Order: sequence, then structure tokens, then C-alpha cells
Amino acid sequence: MKLSVTDIARMIDISAVQASHGKKEIDELVEIAKNNQFIAVHALPSWIPYLKERAAETDLLVGGPVGFPSGGHTIEVKAMEAKRLADDGVDEMDMMMNIGKFLSGDYDHVLRDFRAVIDAAGEVPVKLIIEAFYLTDDQIKQACELCIEAGAAFVKTGTGWAAGGATVDQIRMITDFVGGAIEVKAAGGVRGLAAIAEPSLI
Repeated sequence: MKLSVTDIARMIDISAVQASHGKKEIDELVEIAKNNQFIAVHALPSWIPYLKERAAETDLLVGGPVGFPSGGHTIEVKAMEAKRLADDGVDEMDMMMNIGKFLSGDYDHVLRDFRAVIDAAGEVPVKLIIEAFYLTDDQIKQACELCIEAGAAFVKTGTGWAAGGATVDQIRMITDFVGGAIEVKAAGGVRGLAAIAEPSLI
């Protein structure tokens, strides 16, 4: 598949989700996304109304995170956050998996967590972040199975807050494993055209 610059740009979303990010960073975020024809911009939940205002005259999708960045929030709190994001008009949301529960083998909790947020999100697509940096290949596959079972729109590899991002080998493994049952979003680690244009990934 031959990719144009625009094709690549429309695969990219950027975010201002650090604790110190405010109006200045969100303004810069929107300008960068507009100038480069990126597809989406994300900010922390309290900033969504402002981000929506700044992106109003563009074709940018607006998104926000749920349970970010640790995933350790209670199920009820995550569901409330998702409902608020939906009410505030996000076009998509990224939910952080509860890594501690997952690594403790409490898959029932993780699945209930996923489903509660997806239900609260209504028609808004949910990307489930599995933070693959902390997982073995078998654990990544188990997490992908839970994402599919929950009915998520995407499995996303990470928050960008871990010490490492997605690798080509990891994305290849995930895409081969899920076989089109769910979309895959690579986060971090993609640093050049060679990785983006890897033939087995497109």
C-alpha cells in the first residue's frame, strides 16, 4: 500500500495530558494538529470544553482519557468519568486498563471495568490502553482478548508515560493475533517513516 503524507497524518493524534498542561499547551496542540492535518487532539477531562472550543472551526476529532494514567481508579469512578466526557462532547476516549488488577490475574475485574466504561460512553468509540510495556507477549494477547470481549473500538498499546513505547514487532504480533476483530493503535515508539510503512502492518 502506498501512503501519502496526508494518509500518514490522518493516522496521528496528539495530546496535552501532562499535569502542567493548560491553555497555552492546548492552544499550541490545536495549531500543530491543524497545520499538520492530524486527525485528533486529546486533553485531560477538565480541559475538554476548552479544547472543543478551540477545535470548533476545524475537522479535528476531540478526545480525552479515562482513568489516566494509572488505571487504578474504581470501576464506578471510571464510568462516571466516561459519562462526563461523553456529555462534554468528545469524539473518542482512551481508557487505561487497571494494570495491577490484570497482573494479579483478576480478569473479571478488568472486563467489568472495560464494559462499564464502554456502556457509559454510549456511541463514543473507546480505545482501551493495555500499557504493553509492562506485559509479556502472552499477557498482551490476554489483554487483547478482554478488549475484544468487552466490545472496544481499539486496543491501544500505551499511555506514553511508560519507559518504552510500541515496537514494530509488538504491533505485528498484536495485529496478527486480533486478526481484524478490533482496531489497533500504536502509542509511542513510532519514530520514523520506515516503521510507519512497515509492509506487514498496513
